[in-house]
Amino acid sequence: MGRLIAEGLAEAGVRWAFTVPGESFLGLLDALPAAGIKVVATRHEGGAAFMAEAVGQLTGKPAAVLGTRAVGAGNMSIGIHTARQNSTPMVVLLGQVERSFLGREAFQEVDLAASFGQLAKWAAQVDDAETAPAVIGEGLSTMLTGRPGPVLFALPEDVLELPMPKAERVRVEPLLAPPPDPDAVRASLDMLASARRPAILAGGGVLAAGARDALISFSQRHAVPVLASWRRPTVMPNEHPGYLGMTGYGSPATVRRRLEEADVLLVIGCRLSEVASFGYAIPAPETRWIQVDLEPRRAGFGLRAADLALASDAAVYLELALSAEGGAQSSEDRERALVEDRAAYEAATAVPETGEWRGAGIHPAQVMAVLQSILPPNAIMATDAGNFGLWPARYFRFGAQAGFLGPTSGAMGYGLPAAIAASLCQPKRPVVAVCGDGGLGMTMNELETAVRVGARLIVLVFDNRRYGTIAMHQHNEQRQTIATELGPIDFAAVARACGAQGGRVTRDVELEPALRDALTAKRPALVQLELDPRWITPDRFDG
Repeated sequence: MGRLIAEGLAEAGVRWAFTVPGESFLGLLDALPAAGIKVVATRHEGGAAFMAEAVGQLTGKPAAVLGTRAVGAGNMSIGIHTARQNSTPMVVLLGQVERSFLGREAFQEVDLAASFGQLAKWAAQVDDAETAPAVIGEGLSTMLTGRPGPVLFALPEDVLELPMPKAERVRVEPLLAPPPDPDAVRASLDMLASARRPAILAGGGVLAAGARDALISFSQRHAVPVLASWRRPTVMPNEHPGYLGMTGYGSPATVRRRLEEADVLLVIGCRLSEVASFGYAIPAPETRWIQVDLEPRRAGFGLRAADLALASDAAVYLELALSAEGGAQSSEDRERALVEDRAAYEAATAVPETGEWRGAGIHPAQVMAVLQSILPPNAIMATDAGNFGLWPARYFRFGAQAGFLGPTSGAMGYGLPAAIAASLCQPKRPVVAVCGDGGLGMTMNELETAVRVGARLIVLVFDNRRYGTIAMHQHNEQRQTIATELGPIDFAAVARACGAQGGRVTRDVELEPALRDALTAKRPALVQLELDPRWITPDRFDG
């Protein structure tokens, strides 16, 4: 049975599997290498799940994460949730107790599909050999149909040892979304043509569909600017004159203001999450809006549906829109306004002239300036969650070849595991993980994994010895400072203890030499950046 499942995973595009091995799924683990799937042992199931999610987000192809029973599932649940919120294809494989023990509160037993399966797009338990091919095929096909997401299989240990007829195999047959109605496409173009201040809000669906070039062409043809949804900054090269920034935490005021000014807004491949929409304030009440998405938003929970909704893959819609005659076209007024909007964005995201910073530690904006100057154009950046992430969100500009990984779930601990996965599946590209001390403290055990598997990456740790985001909320709400102040960790020493290169930077003048040295290292390299805790956001220093 293990071989049947492994071959089904391979047919679905799985090439990587991440795991903390468990005795409950050895029958599947045995079969993965023969199916062409590379297996990586991690230090924690949470790190394994983040790695699998990062592979899916970066490549569009699912990876697998394996864990044992309730304890493994509990640890990887944060990664399952992240994959769901990121709309990332991922296969979750959970070893379960033997069928004869089910329902007896056996060792580490829980109903995996009913409990942890609620975090996934689809979940089921494989109960016998006869139905296994159909159940596995249904789950893998569901993962790849419509909006991508994680699927979960509970696998009783004895089922994995059952023999299967040689003729049996898993059929992976995802359903393709039908193309949108041509009349609806033309109607969307007419809406844009009638607009005085149109805008496009583009999300991960554009990247998943491989539609970035089509989006650029569409934006240029109609002189409609593009704004990226939160943690999707690579939907358009940031140096393009039609790009006006990314929404969400760290965005300059120009981004929200430009979206609020839009009289017609085209939302494409974007879920309009709480953060991406500034707390559901976008689209503004006066804005007419169009949504192109595999699953357009419906009215409910205080939200209004789109004026025009097209259930479509982003690439299919853009291809039809670009080939359609008539509709929205460029105009001198729009082009003139676009130049002004771009100038406002550039001014708001220019790295400030800090001179010789005399405060404690480094000036966080200078880290972005140095990274911008030394990273190769095809570098991949993986960010963790925390207030440190506001600096790359505000000041780092991603070029046409750049890659980005980030959790729209806001999950701490994501940065390092994601960077390891990126280095493994795209080893010719430089990778940098940007983390806070709080998030890195949750998954720094994976530094050993990075060394063992030969990953090449840089880890930058913004160290202010606190849970800064929560401390900010406590201050803003005039609450006591409770549980947010942390003690020191010598992250550089931890890196060296794991076999990686480790260094510390305490002044701006040390930044560039340290980062260049890390970039040329032949092994994982960590740079600990001492930060004045009075830095709260790019707009706020409590000093």
